[in-house]
Amino acid sequence: MNKEKRTEIFRRLKELNPSPKTELVHKSNFELLVAVILSAQATDIGVNKATKGLFKVANTPEKILALGEDKLKTYIKSIGLFNGKAKNIIKTCKILIDEHASRIPQDRNTLQTLPGVGRKTANVILNNAFGQPTIAVDTHIFRVSNRTGIAPGKTVLDVELKLEKFVPDEYKLHAHHWLILHGRYTCIARKPKCDRCSIFDLCEFKKKIIKQ
Repeated sequence: MNKEKRTEIFRRLKELNPSPKTELVHKSNFELLVAVILSAQATDIGVNKATKGLFKVANTPEKILALGEDKLKTYIKSIGLFNGKAKNIIKTCKILIDEHASRIPQDRNTLQTLPGVGRKTANVILNNAFGQPTIAVDTHIFRVSNRTGIAPGKTVLDVELKLEKFVPDEYKLHAHHWLILHGRYTCIARKPKCDRCSIFDLCEFKKKIIKQ
């Protein structure tokens, strides 16, 4: 795919949604961090249901640490892998308190030292909390990037690095959200909704459903 096509794709996605935001409900950077840790192999809707009750009683590292692992589990037990996630969140809270004055680090390497935080999670935090033009490649972005030809790659890191290289600078800040939303609601896994796709004519997917 050439530069002109990519630029037009992101121009259209921006036109449809000028200021996209994460669908994870949060009121602070810490709440966002907890929500993103919980979102691994879970839906945003499921996470939001769990954190709605949790954040009413504990929404700071100190309060969640005081809550304790067992009590934390009662709030997030509806989410997959909740046992491991509870353990990681408690450990992360302690590290934030002891080493970072309860503040969320603003660089990827430090974020990745927190239990439960990988490269994707770190990129989500840097983008949403601190306005850095990072691109967190999840299953939706991986699929859309490969299917459309925007940034084909065999691994998540391949796709991330290609998107960083190919997405025009003016669109990098929100590229993460545009691609996720496109993959979540239009370019879905089993049967993409080509009939309602805003970038249909630019897409290089060989099996796309031709509009009648």
